[in-house]
Parts: sequence; C-alpha cells; structure tokens
Amino acid sequence: MTERYVLAVDQGTTSTRSIVFDRAGRLVAVRQREHRQHFPRPGWVEHDPEEIWANTQLTAAQALRDVAGLPGQVVALGIANQRETTVVWDRATGRPLVRALVWQDTRTGPLVEQLAARPEAPLVRERTGLELAGYFAGPRLRWVLDSVPGARARAERGELLFGTMESWLIWNLTGGPDGGVHVTDVTNASRTLLMDVRSCRWDPDLLDLFGVPAAMLPEIRPSVGVLGTATALPVPLTIGGALGDQQAALFGQTCFAPGETKCTYGTGSFLLQNTGEDLVRSRHGLISTVAYQLAGEPVHYALEGSIAVTGALVQWLRDSLGLIGSAAEVETLARSVSDNGGCYVVPAFSGLLAPHWAGRARGLVAGLTSYVTKGHLARAVLEATGWQTRDVVRAMDADSGLPLTALRVDGGMTTNNLLMQFLADVLDSPVVRPMVGETVSLGAAYAAGLAVGVWSDTGALRRNWHRSAQWVPDPKRVAALDAAYPEWERAVQLSIAWGERP
Repeated sequence: MTERYVLAVDQGTTSTRSIVFDRAGRLVAVRQREHRQHFPRPGWVEHDPEEIWANTQLTAAQALRDVAGLPGQVVALGIANQRETTVVWDRATGRPLVRALVWQDTRTGPLVEQLAARPEAPLVRERTGLELAGYFAGPRLRWVLDSVPGARARAERGELLFGTMESWLIWNLTGGPDGGVHVTDVTNASRTLLMDVRSCRWDPDLLDLFGVPAAMLPEIRPSVGVLGTATALPVPLTIGGALGDQQAALFGQTCFAPGETKCTYGTGSFLLQNTGEDLVRSRHGLISTVAYQLAGEPVHYALEGSIAVTGALVQWLRDSLGLIGSAAEVETLARSVSDNGGCYVVPAFSGLLAPHWAGRARGLVAGLTSYVTKGHLARAVLEATGWQTRDVVRAMDADSGLPLTALRVDGGMTTNNLLMQFLADVLDSPVVRPMVGETVSLGAAYAAGLAVGVWSDTGALRRNWHRSAQWVPDPKRVAALDAAYPEWERAVQLSIAWGERP
C-alpha cells in the first residue's frame, strides 16, 4: 500500500511548527519558526496575526518539500492552536483590526468584574461550563469592540470577522478574502464563553451579555471532519481536523476512554481528563469543557485544570534571577540538595487559575531561612509544578469520581527526571511519557487522518501509542509529601491573601 502522510500545523504561543507524520504516528519532517511577543503595557500580551500566517505558510511549505522525495504523498492537514488567543479582522481585506490578544493577556480584568456583577452573570457557568474569567476569548473580543473606534458598528454590519487562531489560519488557507471558509471547531468554540456546551451552538443570551454581534462569529464544526481545502499551500490539502492545543494533546495521547488523563507541561500546564459523553459539572474549581467531536458522533467532554505558570517559573529563575544559565540546569541545581529546605514557591505571577481562580493572587516565596540556598530554591521551583498538579488532581478526583490510575505526560518539562519522579510521588500514581513527545501535533494529525481514512478508527490510533518512560511512586516519599502538603496549602492561601489586601 502506498504510504500516506499527514501534515500537522501546531500554532503555539511562541512559535509555529509544521510536522509531517506517517501512519505509524512517527515524525517524518519538522519545521519551526518563532514569532515575536509584544508587551505594549504591563499585563498586555499580543501577537501579529499576519506574522503567524506568514510563518505557517513558510513552515508548511518547507515540511512539504522535505518529504517530496519520499514514496507516498501527504493527503491531509490538521491544525492545533493556542487557545483563547483572539483575532478580529476585516472580511474584505483580510487585515487584522489590531494585533491578536493572547491567552496570557490580563487587560480584561476590570471588564470581567463589571460583567460578573450583572444579574445574568451566572448564565456563563451554567451554559458554558467555564468560569467568567479574562482567560477566555469572549472578554477579549468585547474589549476590541469597545476599544477600537467604529469596530462595533462594522461588526454589526458583518464587515469584521472574529476567530481564535485556527479560524484565522483556516480562513487564509482556504482563500482569505476570496472565498475563505470561516469556521471553528467545538473545542475552540468552547473556550470563548459564547457557546452552549450542551448544544455546541452560539448562545444568544451569552452574545447579549458580552455584546457580541452574531454576524462576526465562525460556524462551529466537529473537531474531526473535512473543513475545507488549503489552496494556499504548494500542494492543495484537505483540512481534516482542528483542535485547541490541549485537546489535541489529549487526542494525541489517545485518551479516548473516561478516566484517562494527560497533562502537558510547558509554559503553563494543562491537565485534562476524558469524561466521555457525560458533561461533568465541576464543584471544585475545574473547567467542564469539550474534549473533541468526530463528525457524525456525539461530543466527548473533559474536565480541565489549567495552571498558568510552570515552565515559565524555570524561565524566571534563569532570566530574572540568573541562578541558572539554561532551563536544563535547574535539575542539576535542584539535585544538589536532598529537599526544599522548607521553602515553597507559589508562582502566581498573574493570579492563580484552577482550582483557585484567584485573579488577584500574587507570587511569593515562603519558608525562607538562612539555611535556604539556591539549590533549595531551584528544588522549590520544580516542586511548585508538582504541588499545583496535586491541587488539580484532588479537585478532579472529587468532581469525576474517576480516580487517577496513571498520568500521561508530554511537553518540554517531561525531560526533567527529578520533576517527573516528584510528580509520581506527590500524586501517588504512575507517570508515563509516550514515545512520541509531539502529542499536540500528533493529535492534530490524527484528527485530519481520521477524516480522510488514513486511520480507520481510534483503535488504530491506540495501537500507535508506545511508552518511552515511566516513573512509579516511592511509598516513603509519598508519605513524606502527604505530611508536607499542608505547608504548600498554607503558602497558597498567603498568596491569595496578599493579592486581596486593601
């Protein structure tokens, strides 16, 4: 049988990657290009959508050229994207109205407080499964409509389009102003605060609450299914799937059964547990969200715990404090001591997300004594990721009733063996890393390949999954960390109280 390949575009927070996979789920070619981060004011984070579009075209063309001499052909394109990042552009010209407002951007805090005070605010959690927070795309869209002169009137006339990053890319890939397809998938739509999570349709009451004209919204489609044809590439390709990056990682980790759980450890960390066709309403500070949908099939849901700062804390140790020269050095420094010396770091640089949702919390270092060295601080930095993961897992166990039997992990921080062992101990659960670490891109490729028949069903995808490493809990360390956990909880409460001070 002639080999068939799938191209995945992973449009991330700091770069865009185009990766070609074969039917065994193996990486065949990869190209990557970073884009600039814009910080025009404190708390504001922006990207240039046109730069990202250009990088997508470039990396995709390079990857396609890399495999042009191989037997077989690339037959489909899948897209994974940074979620919640908001783009508004002109339907006629394709020019963005302003730079994209990134998911890390906090400018909508005052707007969210105003909306939360309105009597209809409880509709947000009831209809979307999400918290009313500036983390999501809806408040960012409202900010653009309120802040750019003439934007609201133009949006109401249908002259402006809104989308998260996959919508922007699909529209451009399929023709842009010349017939571009304006769509999103259910996972990305579920991150806007504008979609009813049950019906998977834009909700008129939520549109009224946020003041968003329906004319500017994309059509909501399943995650797996044909979305259009990418004619802007050297080889026209069927766009067969799109998923938000964390749902793509869940898909790439083949977590298709209720209870199966993954966590991606990058700049922030995102833990998702598949809850099947049941929408589990969180009572413990998690997000009830869409996991994925195959065309013609019911929606699958997930519980999600979003952690804002994990890998970024290591970067802070490197770039702001200068205690290490590279991210990899943090493990060596942390191994120079046997424990954290009683030191705890709460990385609430822009508040805390799940399960606390304390937007005003601020970072702190607790337990400092003259005994604490830079080694102890490095260890506390790594342990902060484990403690935050434990907070989320405890909430998830309480919400779903599906106890964690193993945590599948991916992302750059999973190369840190000390951290992975700490995770196994603090969670009292095996931690497993797959052979293919590019799970976000692989999930996008799997979605597109399913749509065009490269893979027959999700069972075929499961057979591609192989373990590369596993960490098992050490009973003695589990007991010691159970005893230390209240110290972490106390530090978190101090972080929240500091932010709430008069």
